[in-house]
Amino acid sequence: MYQAALAKDVGVTEFDELALLRRADPAAMAAVVCRYRQRLYRYLVRLVRDPAAADDLFQQTWLRVVREIRHYDSRRSFDTWLFAIAHNAAMDLLRRKTGESLDERDAAVSDAAPDALALAISAERSAILAAQMDALPALYREALTLRFEEGMKLEEIAEVTGAPLSTVKSRVQRGLECLRERVTARWQKEDLL
Repeated sequence: MYQAALAKDVGVTEFDELALLRRADPAAMAAVVCRYRQRLYRYLVRLVRDPAAADDLFQQTWLRVVREIRHYDSRRSFDTWLFAIAHNAAMDLLRRKTGESLDERDAAVSDAAPDALALAISAERSAILAAQMDALPALYREALTLRFEEGMKLEEIAEVTGAPLSTVKSRVQRGLECLRERVTARWQKEDLL
């Protein structure tokens, strides 16, 4: 029944998928993994800065989801629960690699059609922004990724990271300030402002 509905993409809600996932339905697992694949992988790559490690963490996260799905509290957001599992796996990896947990020591769109020069400058700005984002301390990088790339609310980020809400707010604010300073300095240096 589920597989037929999945094939037609009718009548199956996320709630239904999670219920079927609890019963170890392989089609439900495939659908849930497909739904979160890009977001989860992007988050992990941004956090650990290593695509191979992110691949491993991605698989570990889904294995843990399969093992722990019976303990999932459906009153909570599945997104938050999933990203918390991924966060914990990434923190374990980073602790093993560095011997310490993440801390703060880690250290212009126009209405007209853009011309080639405008496109080149835009691409350069994007590259600088990405490089400066990667250079941020991991705590800020994680908070900004969850907030702006994954679209999570501050409360959800607090739940994912296990940090108090005030700490999350501070990390987002400081991360934005740090990113703004770094990008502005680089753009001025490159004469892109």
